[in-house]
Amino acid sequence: MLLPNEIYEVLKIVRSHESWRRFECINLIASENIMSPLAKALYVTDMMHRYAEGRPGKRFYQGSRYIDAIELKVSELLSCLFNVRFIEPRAPSGTIANAIAFKALADAGDTAAVVSISSGAHISHTSRGILGALGIKQIELPFSTELWNIDVDQAMKIIEVARPKLIVLGASLYLFPHPTKQLAEAAHSIGARLVHDAAHVLGLIAGGIWTNPLHEGADVVTASTHKTFPGPQGGLVMTNDENVFKALSSHVLTFVSNHHIHRFPALAVTTIEMKYFGESYALQTIRNAKTFAEALVAEGIPVVAENMGYTKSHMVAIDVRKFGGGAKIAKVLEEANIIANKNLLPWDRQEEAYNPSGVRFGVQEMTRFGMREKDFEEVAKLIADIIVRGRDPAEIRKKVIEFRKMFTKIYYGFDMPEEFNKSVEEFLNLGI
Repeated sequence: MLLPNEIYEVLKIVRSHESWRRFECINLIASENIMSPLAKALYVTDMMHRYAEGRPGKRFYQGSRYIDAIELKVSELLSCLFNVRFIEPRAPSGTIANAIAFKALADAGDTAAVVSISSGAHISHTSRGILGALGIKQIELPFSTELWNIDVDQAMKIIEVARPKLIVLGASLYLFPHPTKQLAEAAHSIGARLVHDAAHVLGLIAGGIWTNPLHEGADVVTASTHKTFPGPQGGLVMTNDENVFKALSSHVLTFVSNHHIHRFPALAVTTIEMKYFGESYALQTIRNAKTFAEALVAEGIPVVAENMGYTKSHMVAIDVRKFGGGAKIAKVLEEANIIANKNLLPWDRQEEAYNPSGVRFGVQEMTRFGMREKDFEEVAKLIADIIVRGRDPAEIRKKVIEFRKMFTKIYYGFDMPEEFNKSVEEFLNLGI
């Protein structure tokens, strides 16, 4: 019996996406990554059909003995990798992780101090997102475009006067580490808690290149598991405070029923991979971002934070006001199979989100496919061909597709013994 035409239509869409994004595009979306073949193989299992409300050993459903085992294992692995006491892995996204943290640490009517969306805050940090949904009021932390960071002195004065219940750090446009230590001390001096959203830089923390904010005084770290940390899409919450952990865990079911258990085997494998190869991957990611920024400048494209060295993360942000704005540039880059996103910059108003000044790039996924510094110099030239030299995107698209053919293998790390690859291939051939 032939399959219904509707199924072929679905297959065509999926195959088209797979061919285009996986093999023909240069993906520079800063919030995306790709799992290893081993993690991907463990993602699609019977666990994707199951519920396991509650904690291991205290479920509301029967049949979860192995689900308990994998949830405990992934928590143990993450705890060891990040050198923290308590991990809550049930948040299915970074936004839900933030919701759990905010709900556990503040009440409706309390105040949270955050940077503006234009200065990099994720919408979930603000009154337009989770804060507003929980009835928590927002006050703004000052941002310095000279330092491309929070203005510590002014922020400490605001904290002392306004006495917020929460201080929220971390960002969606996150070029340099936030001043966690100083602001944690300011928070604790007034009895407030500090939450650091490390969604974008979790892989850099896992690689030991960025410091874990918990080790600098943060009370809670929230994160995504699929940006610089190349695991399945999901979220997690970390803390070293047992009482805070109990509060966090008690609020998981406020936001989450089924926590998508099939993530956990893939997340466990990714955590192990990062244990062994995370440092080399994180180092190469940062080297690539720095070189990419410098190459874009050399091609005549303004990169923000020039006086600070452009970036210390996986991100690069360009100011394209003189080229027509972020919406126009992101669209024309996509026509050339270079995928990025328009992005607000600190001088933009939030109402300008649909046509902001900037475009945000992230190098982490293409680093995962083996691109190094010289390759990102070539990417900068392709981008400049479009933005600066006004070349036809269709013409550049042909070059992008040809260039991308050299980068189809996913690398665990850049000092990986060949025996590891062979062992993985043998394991995958056996099946689950």
